[in-house]
Amino acid sequence: MSNSLADLLANKDFDEPEEMRAIKQFVQEKYQVAVEIQMQEKQIIVTTPSAALANTLRLKLPELRKAVATDKKIVLRIR
Repeated sequence: MSNSLADLLANKDFDEPEEMRAIKQFVQEKYQVAVEIQMQEKQIIVTTPSAALANTLRLKLPELRKAVATDKKIVLRIR
């Protein structure tokens, strides 16, 4: 019962996790900037294009965490 790669990929769910979508929407609405997001088991890594945005988001972490509704640690990085 060997499945082909096409069969496996057809059954795969490629939807973005809700947490990723919420973070991208939060940053886009407030700052009109796109960010990159990586999901890990215990943390979410948000990569920003500038140090200014990363520092601004650092001050807004409680608001961001509330908007995302997650218990994972949010880590900010600069590209």
